[in-house]
Amino acid sequence: MRVLVVEDERHLADAIARGLRRQGMAVDVAYDGKDGHFQAMTTRYDVCVLDRDLPGMSGDDLCADLIASGALTRVLMLTASGSVADRIEGLELGADDYLGKPFDFDELVARIRALGRRATPAAPPVLRAGDVTLDPARLHADRGGRPLELTRKEFGLLSVLIKAGGAVVSSEELLERVWDANADPFTTTVRVTMMTLRKKLGEPALIETVVGAGYRISA
Repeated sequence: MRVLVVEDERHLADAIARGLRRQGMAVDVAYDGKDGHFQAMTTRYDVCVLDRDLPGMSGDDLCADLIASGALTRVLMLTASGSVADRIEGLELGADDYLGKPFDFDELVARIRALGRRATPAAPPVLRAGDVTLDPARLHADRGGRPLELTRKEFGLLSVLIKAGGAVVSSEELLERVWDANADPFTTTVRVTMMTLRKKLGEPALIETVVGAGYRISA
């Protein structure tokens, strides 16, 4: 899952990003509304964690533009403006969820995961492909009852492929969905991570390479 955190309190933004990365998410951070707007409009995110009171461009305007663009990104407003009236206003702007500050981090993670499951098509809480099972909430994976010791990136690759439902996913899309903005698009990162993932999955082979197109898990 790829997440954008738009928050002008740098210590809070960085703390949220660190915590979400420990949960296996790819996270980008913007410290003002204009930068957040640029990132949200140029990169496909599953969830945007958005403060309402931002310099440069308000979170309300960013949310409205994101909704108007037709993007599938889910918006979670995270703000100190936590009255009932504020929550109603935020939801009416098009936000999918609203969490007031201060907040419990475990609740934030649960809400982000819930929004991430509301993709198109909707993804179930536990992912399955053949005898492989992935539980994103617990970062647990097994094959035929055998636990798989996957890194966060290996887990992310497998998750994206299972969610694709048999469709081919290109290396470029895998890089965008599993890594953050600091990833070098010209490296062999995806290929190397895919190689180690396949070794851990064992036989029979689960992931198919479609020459010149990408990878898929056959239905």
